Amino acid sequence: MAQRVQAVVAREKGGPVSIETINVPDPGPGEALVAVQACGVCHTDLHYREGGINDDYPFLLGHEAAGTVEAVGPGVEEVSVGDYVVLNWRAVCGQCRACRRGRPWYCFDTHNAVNRMTLTDGTELTAALGIGAFAEKTLVAAGQCTKVDERAPAEVAGLLGCGVMAGLGAAVNTGNVGRGDSVAVIGCGGVGSAAVAGARLAGAAKIIAVDVDERKLGWARELGATHTVNAVDVDVVEAVRGLTDGFGADVVIEAVGRPETYEQAFYARDLAGTVVLVGVPTPDMKLELPFLDVFGRGGALKSSWYGDCLPSRDFPMLVDLYLDGRLKLDTFVSETIGLTDVEEAFAAMNRGEVLRSVVVL
Repeated sequence: MAQRVQAVVAREKGGPVSIETINVPDPGPGEALVAVQACGVCHTDLHYREGGINDDYPFLLGHEAAGTVEAVGPGVEEVSVGDYVVLNWRAVCGQCRACRRGRPWYCFDTHNAVNRMTLTDGTELTAALGIGAFAEKTLVAAGQCTKVDERAPAEVAGLLGCGVMAGLGAAVNTGNVGRGDSVAVIGCGGVGSAAVAGARLAGAAKIIAVDVDERKLGWARELGATHTVNAVDVDVVEAVRGLTDGFGADVVIEAVGRPETYEQAFYARDLAGTVVLVGVPTPDMKLELPFLDVFGRGGALKSSWYGDCLPSRDFPMLVDLYLDGRLKLDTFVSETIGLTDVEEAFAAMNRGEVLRSVVVL
């Protein structure tokens, strides 16, 4: 029997979000009902509201969440009622060509719940990234639930579900940052700052944070940056080279998603170095680089999908690092808010005032 709960819904492109009563069905085969405790306000939610993902309105927003499993459907073995979980938007299928080759972090057939949540008039909702967690309860595929240590507060644990994992994984998993490496991170919002934290965890000797906002550079210093570069004042490529004996960084992580900052990343890396793109471009953007430079500089140009993470492996490990005091997840929580405050949280994010606003239910 469907339950009625309060949730944040985007009904039309560019319009303000609203608090609505929605119907959440009982879980079917392979599904789980989760009572949401906290959910971060991510830029992807704003992309949904603005029509930057698709136009399947109305959207049930929110995806960076933690909560407790309240019910499971037939055949669910991953989690049980009462489990404390972080939600993820890449439930691994186990059957696609990537999974069969032992690379489940690249899973090409991730899945979501089949049953749909609806408005009270029966209109089906499109859940952001298959989660829809700006809600008191949400229905997801059981594979989207990863059990973690319940001692980690939901407002920090939930951040692993998207932004923190994307940035941290870009450094640790995609960029393969190693002990003694030099790393530059271009763009120090939530994802870029998480890349800084990841580089620090990996043992990088030099971590150069690049941004145009001194406030964001301050957050990056808190999370482990050894040097900062304000791109308003200097040439980014020359600044990074100047801090790396004239060579460039071993790994450069681009967390903005623009052609001009990607070009900076390309030339700010050392010969045979690695560029990791984790910032998300828009469909109209194009990149132009001299082909000879692509060949002549060697190394690797990579894109990072969700930090190339495997939630079942990475989420519990990162929660343990947080509990051990080695990963400063609290630094990412700029404010805690209620469901009614999501619209203002979008505005604060656009103004660059927060790393993360987190809805607490």
